[in-house]
Amino acid sequence: MKATLEYNLPDEQDEFEKAVNGGKYAYIIWELDHFLRANTKYAPDSMPDEVHKAYEGTRDKLRSLLTENDLSI
Repeated sequence: MKATLEYNLPDEQDEFEKAVNGGKYAYIIWELDHFLRANTKYAPDSMPDEVHKAYEGTRDKLRSLLTENDLSI
């Protein structure tokens, strides 16, 4: 099975580049999720509670956006 995407270049250059770089976007989101996880799970005792909550909230929001858009990492 094959799929072919067609773009009218240069008019749809932005859409084309987003499609071509989709794997890079997914990798960056995965990296961000793991960064946020590490900064909450392995947080030093000296980390202010507000900072810890900000990391947790950001990770929760990232995961919520992924779920709302039927995406997974």
